[in-house]
Amino acid sequence: MNSINIEIAGEQDSEVIREIYQTAFPEEESAMVAKLAVDLLAEKTIPEILSLVAREIEITLGHVAFSPVKVENNESCKASILAPLAVHPECQQKKVGSRLIEFGMKKLKETGVNIVFVYGDPEFYGKFGFDADTANDFPAPFDLEYPFGWQALILKDWSDKTTPAATSCVSALSDPDLW
Repeated sequence: MNSINIEIAGEQDSEVIREIYQTAFPEEESAMVAKLAVDLLAEKTIPEILSLVAREIEITLGHVAFSPVKVENNESCKASILAPLAVHPECQQKKVGSRLIEFGMKKLKETGVNIVFVYGDPEFYGKFGFDADTANDFPAPFDLEYPFGWQALILKDWSDKTTPAATSCVSALSDPDLW
């Protein structure tokens, strides 16, 4: 697993990305999350969605997407959400997901992103600095089944920070069933 490359994903990766989500997620969630990942590949946004794949030689091992988030009343704030993330089951527990997240966060920081949100397992995402307390001032776009999973990480403070501040997502993520 040493020769893993992280690359920008494109629409040509749609089928392999769909397969990763279908194998990595439980059956009742896999179709919806796979559709989300593929929809995000095709969605045109400003700033662009950052979609990454982890590859070893020609084999795609995992995928992550970072989409822009609008933070109400915070004009200078550049925000993103990490969603979704999947690693092929045979490659889990081998730091593939961590490599995808770390590479993506580095890219976001380089482009001036101030805050990154995630809705997921606090134990896993806490390793990267995500924290529920940080997200408290920024309500999720939809009601959450597991509110403790809404977390954020500030990469760089911004000048006009106004809280509380509602958040909204790109259209592919604007489905209450995903939350």
